[in-house]
Amino acid sequence: MAKMAATASPPKFLRRGKVKEVYEVSPTELEFRFTNAISVFDKTIPSEIPHKGETLARTAAHWFGLCDRLSIPHHFLGLAGPTSMRVRRVQVVPQPRSLGPHPTNYLVPLELIVRYYLAGSMWDRVTQGKVTAEALGFPSGKKLEYGMKLPEPHFEVTTKLEPVDRLLPRDEALELACLEPAQLEAIRETILTIDEAMQREIGPRGLLHVDGKKEFGVDAEGVLRVVDTFGTADEDRFWDKDAYARGRQVDFSKEFVRQHYRQAGYYELLSRARASHAAEPPIPPLPPLLVDEVSRLYTTVFERLTGAPFSPRPPP
Repeated sequence: MAKMAATASPPKFLRRGKVKEVYEVSPTELEFRFTNAISVFDKTIPSEIPHKGETLARTAAHWFGLCDRLSIPHHFLGLAGPTSMRVRRVQVVPQPRSLGPHPTNYLVPLELIVRYYLAGSMWDRVTQGKVTAEALGFPSGKKLEYGMKLPEPHFEVTTKLEPVDRLLPRDEALELACLEPAQLEAIRETILTIDEAMQREIGPRGLLHVDGKKEFGVDAEGVLRVVDTFGTADEDRFWDKDAYARGRQVDFSKEFVRQHYRQAGYYELLSRARASHAAEPPIPPLPPLLVDEVSRLYTTVFERLTGAPFSPRPPP
């Protein structure tokens, strides 16, 4: 991916998310700057992960190149530096219907998730009795185990612009996002097409794509475009292919960090607070040794996903 040319005036700061900052380049263009922050359970951890921002930006650029080869519309324009990228701009509004009966040029306020194996929050729901084997495409009464390959891809939708993501039934998702059923189906098919191509690419490098989320926008002409980033260790979960064949799930994603907070008891405290609508406990920093390990994880995932060695690039 070619780097973007410098602008005459510096981009204007707009907002800061959990792991990236957003700047205005022009009325039609934004710049995303990826930080070394890391978040889990919708909480930003007070620890910096060296090289994380650069691995995210460069991995995202790699996968937008895949979209180009698949002729799938997206918002990516190019890298503006090792930790930043330029994108087409869309409006961010919690209720797209506020833009009119047939809105265009807006961020679809949904996160679209496809799962291929039983893991993560889906496994939590299974163990809590909230999801049955039948709901996942298995025969009734099938005993479910962590890591099982699902009979078919499982598509689900959550909120995007609420403080804590929540699952949405199909009708509520359509209403909230101001989408027609055919548009939601087109999104699902696009995700499956991308994921199939991703797996063909990473399979020879010894990885399995377990699950992941993607986001979409509707451009000024009403065309659905892939937006934000995808296919990184933040949005997606990957397992080592050889280890899986031997009955083990070796994670190449930030699930490694989630497990640290589960084992430390923080996730249980957080879940209780959210269930009772109490004040949420602040998330503690990662131990220094774990910070180093997580940094190595992100650079390793970059190399396994892209097939290229990671060497930090100097800023422009």
